[in-house]
Amino acid sequence: MAPDEAPVRIDSWIWSVRLTKTRSLAAAACRAGHVQVNGDRVKPAHTVRCGDVVRLRQDGRERIVVVSRLVRKRIGAAVAAECFVDNSPPPPPREETAEVAHRDRGAGRPTKRERRDLERLRGGR
Repeated sequence: MAPDEAPVRIDSWIWSVRLTKTRSLAAAACRAGHVQVNGDRVKPAHTVRCGDVVRLRQDGRERIVVVSRLVRKRIGAAVAAECFVDNSPPPPPREETAEVAHRDRGAGRPTKRERRDLERLRGGR
């Protein structure tokens, strides 16, 4: 068995090719059902092979990648880009993202008027 053909865990591979920042985040995404391999939800210990289609939901976006090379250890970004084919839809433009209510630190409790404005901004009433 060649080194590239040895089985690799899905959480380890996702972390190795820099789709997540840490391996524990990759494992948590698998446990939460945010990772699919060939259309099936998988656990962190699921093995991945070349040619598998991996779908990963994170940060309100879905990444769809096809495994082209197996790696066990975290590698540089340039090399990691060669380990998969990215078929993900483009991210939405920044203008389309909803405005998030933000309150300055140390501003105290909101007044009744500010609270109503925040609720209106969040989609309430």
